[in-house]
Amino acid sequence: MAPFDISVDDLIGQLERDLPDADPVARVGEARSRARALGDLGDQLIDHFIRAARLSGASWSQIGDAMGVSKQAAQQRGGAGRFARFTEKAAKVVKDGQALARTRGDQQVQPEHVLVALLGATDALAAKLVGALGQDPAALAAAVTARLPAEAGPAPEHVPFDAAAKQLLEETTQSALDLGHNYVGTEHILLGLLRMPDTAAGQVLTEAGFSYAGVRQAVETALLGFQHRAKG
Repeated sequence: MAPFDISVDDLIGQLERDLPDADPVARVGEARSRARALGDLGDQLIDHFIRAARLSGASWSQIGDAMGVSKQAAQQRGGAGRFARFTEKAAKVVKDGQALARTRGDQQVQPEHVLVALLGATDALAAKLVGALGQDPAALAAAVTARLPAEAGPAPEHVPFDAAAKQLLEETTQSALDLGHNYVGTEHILLGLLRMPDTAAGQVLTEAGFSYAGVRQAVETALLGFQHRAKG
């Protein structure tokens, strides 16, 4: 099939054939899921050829020109600046989540992988807040792990972030911005997860009694106490 041969009518027809008895509202939900999947495939396509271009010796300036963006934007898209504002602990949590997916043989990184890694980072603020708010991080991690699909076997060479995990990174950054912070810490990842209640990770946190408003207040209180100690 030649590029761009798939039309909106083709996608509509396929969805209707797959769900012939679904009501209109159910089809809206399915259409949204498929749109996310299509966007994720496009991102993976671009990322693949960015890596290939870099391996062939292309500069970030050349790649940026090809994409119609600046050198800096191309670097960020390629991953060089993706975690520029993340603290060392926050970046490690995301990377550990990806490593967990790879070890399990999962095909994509999901928010649940990131939450398991977050709860395992017991020296970071997020896990400490979970404990301070009355929950055992290890028990929560076990509950999240139980929501993951069965281990698939051999680890894939590259484990991309699925659409929800990419959204988590956006929600995490937005949580930091909402608090007026110029960095992204593990506490912001926790808040980002709570902004996604429809995911399995968000459901586990909600069922454990956490809410975005409550955790945000706990974050602000914890950081205020830290600031006072630093001044002292």
